[in-house]
Amino acid sequence: MENTALFPALGGFAHGGDYNPEQWLDRPDILREDIRMMKLAGVNCVTLGVFSWSVCEPREGEFHFDWLREVMDSLFENGIYTILATPSGARPAWLDRQYPEAMRVSAQGVRNRHGVRHNHCMTSPKYREKVRIIDRELARRFGRHPGLLMFHVSNELGGACWCDLCAEKFRDYLRDVFHDDIEALNRAWWTTFWSHRYASFDEVEPPYANGEGSVMGLNLEWKRFTTHSMNDFLRFEIGVLRAECPDVPVTTNFMTLYNGLDYRRMAPSVDVVSWDSYPRYENDYESLYETMAENAFHHTVMRSMKRDKPFMLMESAPGLVNWHEFNKVKRPGTHFLACLQAIACGSDTAQYFQWRKGRGSFEQYHGAVVDHLGADDTRIFRETAEVGAALKRLAPAAGTLVKAKAALIFDWDARWAIQDAKALAESTKRYEETCIGIWKEFLRMGVEMDVVASDADLTPYRLAVAPMLYLLQPRTAANLRRFVENGGQLLATYFTGCVDKDALCYLGGFPGDGLAELFGVVSEEIDTLYPADRNAVRCTEPGWGEWEVRDYAETLRVADAEVLGSYASDFYAGTPALTRKAFGAGHAYYMAARCTPAAMRPLFAHMLADAGILPRPLPEGVEFHLREGASGAYAFYLNHGAEPASLSGETGVELLTGLPVSGSFTIPPKHAVVIFRHKTKR
Repeated sequence: MENTALFPALGGFAHGGDYNPEQWLDRPDILREDIRMMKLAGVNCVTLGVFSWSVCEPREGEFHFDWLREVMDSLFENGIYTILATPSGARPAWLDRQYPEAMRVSAQGVRNRHGVRHNHCMTSPKYREKVRIIDRELARRFGRHPGLLMFHVSNELGGACWCDLCAEKFRDYLRDVFHDDIEALNRAWWTTFWSHRYASFDEVEPPYANGEGSVMGLNLEWKRFTTHSMNDFLRFEIGVLRAECPDVPVTTNFMTLYNGLDYRRMAPSVDVVSWDSYPRYENDYESLYETMAENAFHHTVMRSMKRDKPFMLMESAPGLVNWHEFNKVKRPGTHFLACLQAIACGSDTAQYFQWRKGRGSFEQYHGAVVDHLGADDTRIFRETAEVGAALKRLAPAAGTLVKAKAALIFDWDARWAIQDAKALAESTKRYEETCIGIWKEFLRMGVEMDVVASDADLTPYRLAVAPMLYLLQPRTAANLRRFVENGGQLLATYFTGCVDKDALCYLGGFPGDGLAELFGVVSEEIDTLYPADRNAVRCTEPGWGEWEVRDYAETLRVADAEVLGSYASDFYAGTPALTRKAFGAGHAYYMAARCTPAAMRPLFAHMLADAGILPRPLPEGVEFHLREGASGAYAFYLNHGAEPASLSGETGVELLTGLPVSGSFTIPPKHAVVIFRHKTKR
């Protein structure tokens, strides 16, 4: 196993973040001070130019790049590298005034005015022309700069455009999807209902806010088209850069489980997956561990898109943000834990928005390493410097990978279809929460679990959980059958396999597309419970106990599966709720009711044992991850609790202190231990 460090020139991890020197060009003293303090904080990389279009091209065709050259030169001379962004995330005023067709149209069909950001039309030829010009200039002038590490395309791509041009592109997209057969579209979308049949593709409109919104196939395909359109724009920008600099890697920053785009369809376009992390730390509704565990889930979503290389934490807040409902400052130690968590989950970077706070405008109070105070002795600066020092000690781990043997199946299309389905209860569908909750329970058990698509290659895994897999992609059923036949342990839940890729219900019983044979059950009804309703699953396995049921309970017809649990009450008392079927060399489990992941832990432990995966017993509040490389493995233990945590069973060197570990060890509160396990020769 070879290490695949993202940035060999750094000799380890990238530490830094967004830097906006264009806001301070009239203060050369501040620019000099920035470099001094960056070195003091252990910063070795910054991102430049994210929103600098109006400075680089203040008037159409008039380019000002001397300032950028001077900044990059000065940074590189001081050992600080650059990730250079294209400025397409926010347009200059001259462009919108001269070319209003570049501005996005809302779902109400209204053209936006100039302002804010991320509001360009992805298909506008004029906007692409202007982006091509500025991107090409950047690539030609800076693509061979010795301090350049990579290009960063735009910023936090998102949203949709409902302009006439995008509507026509949508129709072209549909012609391709349905092979220019309007009757195929009518069948797939069930348009005879409410007399919504189309006579030609020219009649199809996007789902405008004041138009068609009752055809689930249309709504779903529009979301897919939005991803397609945004990905096309992303590839367009990347193509401009690669024409000039084919060897410079490219990324763009994703945003957690952003609902507007299917990132898995965009990830192949970039060389490295990166994302922006802004949890609500120290909130009043959950423990710090719960917040951090959910953040670890999002890290894993990003990591799982390219399992053969590390990902990047592109943005995080060293202190607070300015756009949460409550903008609370990170408490002492939280920033260190958050950065080490990103590294533990497989990132080769710990980066921030932003280096220095701006004096005015929308983000003047967004957290930064350097406050308006401008000093290097603030708490946040000291904690940032502590991270910088720790990353230097952890440098040998850069390029190592997390190798999970378990997977949680999370599907963007299923998510969209569940949101749109006129079924269940709007307030308790909670697809994302359900998936995250199960993933977090495996994390508590010390089990690393990737997060993958339903049609992803499951060969690397021995265990998979597919919660609420309502929509099945064309290859999903065969993929799951093959996984179980080859020895995999698979768990599916209620609301699985109800519709195909066009949101059409399967006939003959759920789960459809042959999955009823895999699980040995058919769902006859699904009962939606009121918040006050209660039921329970009584398990037949010794020690598994009784699990409280809330929200949803399916009644099952069992064909040839073994019943492991039955309902305790209501008219379906005594009927099956949890089943298992041997299929090939593996087992397919079906859980027909919503129970808490904590209650289901005996089931998870049983599946792990059959899969040959050993849990890692952990004290409450401790998170564990393992990165593996050519010379050995790096065991990360993060203690999110307020008290020291004691563990045992490790032998190696603790990298943050340099001290040997043999057997037991203690993690201080809100701190981390990283143990290098040297690979033994066989």
